[in-house]
Amino acid sequence: MAQTVAGAPALLHEESGQSGPLPFKPHDRRQQRYTYGALDLGTNNCRLLVARPVDGGFTVVDAFSRVVRLGEGLSQSGRLTDEAMDRAVTALAVCGEKLRRRNVSLSRAVATEACRRAVNGREFVERVRRETGIALDIISPQEEARLAVLGCHKVLEPGDGPALIFDIGGGSTELVLIDHVDGVPKIRSWWSAPWGVVSLTESEGRAAIDGNERLAAYKRMRERARHSFSRFAETLPKASADIRLLGTSGTVTTLASVHLALPSYDRRAVDGLQVPTEAMQKISTMIAEMDYEERSRLPCIGRDRADLVVAGCAILEAILEIWPAPSLGVADRGIREGILRSLMARDGHKL
Repeated sequence: MAQTVAGAPALLHEESGQSGPLPFKPHDRRQQRYTYGALDLGTNNCRLLVARPVDGGFTVVDAFSRVVRLGEGLSQSGRLTDEAMDRAVTALAVCGEKLRRRNVSLSRAVATEACRRAVNGREFVERVRRETGIALDIISPQEEARLAVLGCHKVLEPGDGPALIFDIGGGSTELVLIDHVDGVPKIRSWWSAPWGVVSLTESEGRAAIDGNERLAAYKRMRERARHSFSRFAETLPKASADIRLLGTSGTVTTLASVHLALPSYDRRAVDGLQVPTEAMQKISTMIAEMDYEERSRLPCIGRDRADLVVAGCAILEAILEIWPAPSLGVADRGIREGILRSLMARDGHKL
C-alpha cells in the first residue's frame, strides 16, 4: 500500500551528495521525472524505498528491507566475509529488480560503516555494480549523519531548545546536535562513534552477553559506548529543561514497540512516538537481564534481533547519560528518506 510521508525543509548545513541515475532505462518519461529510489546498505540491514513526490511530501510506492549482516566478523578480521557479501548481493539483486520494475530513473544507493572500514570494501562495491547494476556510494560519517537528520527531523518534538538526533547503526553511531534558525534546523556539531549493534556485540562476544555474568558484560558495553562519546559530550551545551532527543534506528523502534506491548511491529504506532526516558532505561535494563531465549520470545524482538538488541540498549543508555532529555522521540525514518528529499529537492519539488 502506498504511504505518504510529510515533507520537511532543507537543512541549512546541507551539502550536495554524489548521486546519479542507475543504468536502468525507464519506459515512461513521466516516470523518469517523478520516480525516485533510495537504498541504504548498512552494517546489518539492506533497505530500499521507491517514491513519487506529492504536495508537501512523497508517496512510497515500493519498499524492501532485509537483514544481511554485511559487517559480521568485520571487527575481528577487518574484511567482509564471502558469506556476508553473498547475502548482501542477493538482497541488492532484489532491490535492483524493484528499481527496474518501478521505472526508477534517479536514485542514490549508499553504503556506510562496513564498507568504509573493510579493506575489501571497494572490491565489494565493484562486485555489486557488476552483478546488480547498482552503483554504491560509500559515504562519509558526516554525510551519513546529514542524511539521517534530513530524513527524520520532521518528527522532532516541538520546542526552541537544542536537540540531539542519533542513529544507532550496525557498525557506528552518529550523533548530531541541532538547533533552529527561523524554523529551519541547523546542524551545530556531529560525532561518529565506532560502535554499532554488530561491532559492540562482537567486542564482548555473544557468550558473555548471554552468560551468567551478562549484566557485567552489559556494563562493559555501556562503558565502551560512553567513552566513545566522551569528547563529543564535552562540547554539548549544559543540560536545560527544554532539550530534546530523537532516535532513528532499529534499537529505538524495537524498544518503543516493547514499551507499547505491541503484538507485532506497527510503524503507525511507533513513528513520532514520545517515550519517557525513564521508561526506556527500565526496558533496556530488563532486556539486558534476559538471556537469548527470553529476548526471542518478546514479540517485536524475536530471533532476528535477540542477539544484537542488548548492544543497542547499551548504546542508548550511554546517549541518555550524556543528553538527559525527559523524553525520547522515536523515528521510523532516516537515511533513505533523507536521500529521497535531497533528490526531489534538487529537481525543484517543494517538500
